[in-house]
Amino acid sequence: MRLSRIIMALTVGLAVAAVPTAAGAAQPQPPVYPPNSASLTVSPTTIRLGETFTLRGSGFAPNESVRIDVAISGLPQAAPAEGTARRSDGSTVAMAPVAYTPNRAQPQPAPTTFTVTADANGNFTVPYRPTRPGRYTFTATGLTSGLVASATGTVLPPRPTKSPRHGLPVTGDSIGTPLKLGGGLAAAGAVLLLASMAWRRRRLG
Repeated sequence: MRLSRIIMALTVGLAVAAVPTAAGAAQPQPPVYPPNSASLTVSPTTIRLGETFTLRGSGFAPNESVRIDVAISGLPQAAPAEGTARRSDGSTVAMAPVAYTPNRAQPQPAPTTFTVTADANGNFTVPYRPTRPGRYTFTATGLTSGLVASATGTVLPPRPTKSPRHGLPVTGDSIGTPLKLGGGLAAAGAVLLLASMAWRRRRLG
């Protein structure tokens, strides 16, 4: 009799202990993403102002929103960029000419934070056009998975336009004088030709 009571008590205790475990197993578990599975690339890695980067991300969760943060820093100062000159104090000054267009709308600053949506494979491709030179660091963060990837690109100043060759100024007098001289010589030649033809006719007649 005591043995049956002991067995019954053990059975009830095991059943009570198994209830929380079964309840926990029945709850949906969040998806587990492998660490460092996301990647981000920038191509080309170096462009001129006015050109466009292409950002390509992969390894994110399917169809999730990905926030891209953009950090912009100055270009390295080890050597002046093409189209610049270095002053005696070490600073640089741009040599490229700037054209002022009062009737043309100025370009808006490129966004420093924007969101894209990954496809069913966790990939995305998006263009990005900078509006000023510098070193750009792009950081992509999956808003569902929490996966993070980053890449950098460099934007150089635009190529300097070639300045016109410096020569002597051309004035109206310098052009008019050769024209007048040439016209006078042509007229004199025509008179001599007519006189020669008249002389031959008289001689032959």
